[in-house]
Amino acid sequence: MNHTLTDPYQKLAETLIGYSTKLQKGEKILIEVTAEEKQLTTAILNACYKVGAEPYLSILPGCMVKPWLAQVTPEQLKKQAEWDCARMSEMDAYIGIRVRNNIYEMNDIPEEKIRIYTQLLQHPVHHGIRVPKTKWVILRYPNDSMAQEAKMSTENFAKFYFDVCTMDYAKMSLRMDPLFDLLDKGKHIEIKAPGTHLTFSIEGISAIKCDGQRNIPDGEVYTAPVRDSVEGELTYNTPTTNQGQTFTGVHLVFEKGKIVKAEAGAQTKALNAILDTDEGARYIGEFAFGLNPYIERPMNDILFDEKIHGSFHFTPGACYDEASNGNSSAIHWDMVHIMRSEYGGGEIYCDGVLIQKDGRFCIKDLEGLNPENLK
Repeated sequence: MNHTLTDPYQKLAETLIGYSTKLQKGEKILIEVTAEEKQLTTAILNACYKVGAEPYLSILPGCMVKPWLAQVTPEQLKKQAEWDCARMSEMDAYIGIRVRNNIYEMNDIPEEKIRIYTQLLQHPVHHGIRVPKTKWVILRYPNDSMAQEAKMSTENFAKFYFDVCTMDYAKMSLRMDPLFDLLDKGKHIEIKAPGTHLTFSIEGISAIKCDGQRNIPDGEVYTAPVRDSVEGELTYNTPTTNQGQTFTGVHLVFEKGKIVKAEAGAQTKALNAILDTDEGARYIGEFAFGLNPYIERPMNDILFDEKIHGSFHFTPGACYDEASNGNSSAIHWDMVHIMRSEYGGGEIYCDGVLIQKDGRFCIKDLEGLNPENLK
């Protein structure tokens, strides 16, 4: 993507270094880029050197992963994990710039191969070390492929991207506090929408604000259901991609926290194969409200879609340590349901009180999170 203005890259780099990772003099940071991208990477490197940090660079085009993964052995994955874990262990911070030209690139790799890759390499390095032990942030790099998925022109998508990624996250963080307090102290959630009626407990599980210090774009407050408490059914109304396959109309039925029935039309078999990755894949590891005022509709990119304002995501798989319900899994599959009226509407209750209707917060303490109050 050719973008004639250099300032947006500098502004984004300063957000990543000064706000997201709060990088300090002498700290080591790994910058991992999945393409030969120049403008943003250069801006980030300059911002690192400006604060006196030590940047380390890893460039691995995504197109090179596929031929390696096609024939790699479990022994190789374990050895690669040892090396990558050792490198990550030396870092104080991490920025991952994900550049993808085709979201379906991996769909002809066998599911079992991808599962082993996730379990033996991705999970130990990222969930085992990066997430709990570094200051990290991950973002996509805007390109023509992303613009196409968003059904936007390249020029308009570039403007949208920088509006989203360089918004006033500090302001958003302050507006999140009442929702954080509500969920942190709350006990019971009920969600009603077309094809959806869920009840679950959040008692005793921490709430976490995501305000630009982990992902860019950002904008969510999450917790997790008590592992065995989820009851009812949920129909997601947003497409979701996993292991190179896109699923629509995913419908899940829960009993005592477990997904006992999962359907997605012609993709039902593939859906259940992913949910059978391990025992924890059929339990929920995260419940979150999407809050970014600039993200209004799905673009089949979860870093954006999970932050759609007026949405929530309900995530099969691993929980986060910061909001742990004890669920462990090799997968963490964020799937999104939009509650706004144009998507069918719905209601969310916390401890019997209606807090959100048709995607808009409807109690005074939370009105600051409605889109017009965040832009």
